[in-house]
Order: sequence, then C-alpha cells, then structure tokens
Amino acid sequence: MRNIFLIVALALGLVTKAQTFTLKSDDIGGQMTSKQVFNGFGCTGENISPQLSWANAPEGTKSFAITIHDPIAPTGSGWWHWVIFDIPTNAKELKQNAGNLGLNLSPSGSIQSITDFGKGGYGGPCPPEGHGFHQYVITVYALKTDKLGLDKNANPALVGFYLNANTIEKATIVAYYKR
Repeated sequence: MRNIFLIVALALGLVTKAQTFTLKSDDIGGQMTSKQVFNGFGCTGENISPQLSWANAPEGTKSFAITIHDPIAPTGSGWWHWVIFDIPTNAKELKQNAGNLGLNLSPSGSIQSITDFGKGGYGGPCPPEGHGFHQYVITVYALKTDKLGLDKNANPALVGFYLNANTIEKATIVAYYKR
C-alpha cells in the first residue's frame, strides 16, 4: 500500500526532488576565452570578468561571496584572480565585467578586495606559457553573516579564512585555460 501511495504522490508532483545550491555562467563553459584572459604579464586578453549567477541558496544565507582561484599556479599557494564578498542576499548574479571597478556593475555594498595581481577587482587567467592547462575554480559561497568585517585591502588568504568560518554551502564551476 505504501508503494502505491508513493507512486501516486510522485505522479501528482507531491514529492519533489530537493534543489541544490548551484552556480552557472552564460559566458564560460569548460574553457576561459580571450574575453576573460588578463591583459598584461605577456597575455593580451580583454580581462572581462564572466557573468555568474546562482540559485537555491540555503536557508539562513545572509550574504554571498565569489572567488576565482588557480590552484596550480607556480607560486606555492596558487593565484587568486577575483575576491568579492559582502554581496547582499537580494543579488543572484554578477554581470559580465562586474570585476571592473570603474564601471560600478557589482551589487551595491559588495567589496572587491585585492587579488594576487596586487589590486582589487578581476584579473583574468594568464598562466605561464607552455605550462599546460590551468584550472580556474570559480566558487560562490552562501554565508551565515551579512558582512565579513573586512575591507578592500584584505588579502585573499584573510578573506578565505573568514569565508571558511562563515560558509553554509558553496557551489563551484571549473574552467580551464593554457597558452
């Protein structure tokens, strides 16, 4: 009898599959393109941060953060390409080129702190020539606090510490690039 009830409930749509916290991009799939690539250090890209959107934030989310990190950059600690936090919960997207600080496209109240390029905002991929494919790990964090209590001068390691201490859930996509 219980199996019949379950079949009827599924048929009527009474039992639904749980939605998971997800991250996606209209700009990137499995590869970064010249649009996202850094313009400097020997690279000649457009340095435009990708559009990113997220859905199904977990209950209790008070803010979001986004990071882009290359874990295999030959530095001993990887390379931080973008660090943006204190994104309000009413935001569900970062527009293309939101990492350009001069355009003011990021959500009001959000902070873009320094990257391993030594300044705030987005800095695109530019791995060493001949070093093979690098991974660009793009992560959205659902946080249990509305503000991290950091400013635009916070380094990526400090931001990462605060992110890990306040994360409810996170979602990631990975793109690759080589030159």
